[in-house]
Amino acid sequence: MTTDENELFVRSLPMTHEIVVEKAKRYALPEGSALDLGAWGGALTQRLQEAGFRVTAADIENHLKVAAPFVSVDLNDANFDRAFSSSFDLVASVEVIEHIENPAALLKPKGIAIVTTPNVDNVAARVKFLVSGKVRAMDEMAPEHLTPIHLDLFLRQILPRTGLELVETFVHPEGDFPLTARRFFIPFFRLLAVFLKGPALTGDCLVFVLRKP
Repeated sequence: MTTDENELFVRSLPMTHEIVVEKAKRYALPEGSALDLGAWGGALTQRLQEAGFRVTAADIENHLKVAAPFVSVDLNDANFDRAFSSSFDLVASVEVIEHIENPAALLKPKGIAIVTTPNVDNVAARVKFLVSGKVRAMDEMAPEHLTPIHLDLFLRQILPRTGLELVETFVHPEGDFPLTARRFFIPFFRLLAVFLKGPALTGDCLVFVLRKP
């Protein structure tokens, strides 16, 4: 019997975990070793287990509601990867990419990393910054989010320094803005996207699939 996801307190947009698992099954070694980095209650841990992966969960405190090996790590420590005695075929990290100093150190050769982060490049974020000077999904309403990941900067500067290859990147959910409190703004955001430039004008989440050469 599996634990209900409501009991696990899912801290991501709907369907994010399903997307991560689908990409894991497509790109990662079948039944390989996996790390759920920032696991919290274990919602993604459970889904990866059900997909056949041998999953280790990691977070600063153990709040797991599922049976899995657990490693306590402080993601604000640049050397947190030293807490692990082995590397993994898959590293999945939902909404904690800003803390990952060296994801390559956690991966085996040809290993896959799937990470998500709030999309601060979309139209809604651009409008919020223009009006208030605050970064959407990074303001006082989301104190757990520390570092905005801008797509252009990530691809040009951060990614080459990690030693990882970009396999795939996309927004979720494409064409929508589920974090928008006032839903009547959404048609305006969609219209404004026609006149702006950039590959991430919609969607409240950026998804990266990365591979260690």
